[in-house]
Amino acid sequence: MERYHELKKGETGAIVSIAAYAVLSAVKLVIGYLFHSEALQADGLNNTTDIVASAAVFIGLRISQKPPDEDHPYGHFRAETVASLIASIIMMLVGMQVLFSAAQSIFSVKEETPDMIAAWTAAGSAVVMLIVYRYIKGLAKKVNSQALSAAAADNKSDALVSIGTFIGIFASQFHLAWVDTVTAFIIGLIICKTAWDIFKESSHSLTDGFDVKNISDYKKTIEQIAGVSRLKDIKARYLGSSVHIDVVIEVPSDMNIKESHDIANEVERKMKDER
Repeated sequence: MERYHELKKGETGAIVSIAAYAVLSAVKLVIGYLFHSEALQADGLNNTTDIVASAAVFIGLRISQKPPDEDHPYGHFRAETVASLIASIIMMLVGMQVLFSAAQSIFSVKEETPDMIAAWTAAGSAVVMLIVYRYIKGLAKKVNSQALSAAAADNKSDALVSIGTFIGIFASQFHLAWVDTVTAFIIGLIICKTAWDIFKESSHSLTDGFDVKNISDYKKTIEQIAGVSRLKDIKARYLGSSVHIDVVIEVPSDMNIKESHDIANEVERKMKDER
């Protein structure tokens, strides 16, 4: 029940992200059009795709709260990881779009210089997204949500995009168009790297992969518990952001059932503390 409650709280973060993107995308598209900034309009279009990514996180968190049923005896927790995977793919597409746009700008000549209002809009957007990023990152850590962590990474990437947009528009006032291009390339690479890291972690989790170092830490903890003669086998996997551990231990042969059961309970308690 505690995990379901955490997932419910996590929905708030996804809703905040969706609302922020909806407002910022509308403002950027309007200001970019009125004040002749293609960069700001592109940033606004980028935010519209982020609405889809945040919506995927929200849906994943909502599905994860469904109780076990006949088709899902272990629950629906992996919907959260699927949401992270979808968010990473959308982020990768956005990152590649930024790189492609930067490449195109090398061969294009801008006829009008964007107004500085567009630059300050981009700067304000970056500040808003950094605030949203800090909030969602803190919430993701609090409720231990992989999907929210992915959403927070997306927020951070969008803050960087807006910073790059500001630099590009500001530089255009001094006829330094190449600054916009270089900044766009760097930002595009950062977004793609972030997306790849999330994709790698999510796909590893979905294929029942688990960090060997964490297994070793669990093993050391169990072996130090009084009454455990031998740790015969240990396996672990992720269900969403929850860790499920299967352990087989041996206890002294002269122990009765109650004593053996107490040791098993102690192993379970230690594993919960470890996570």
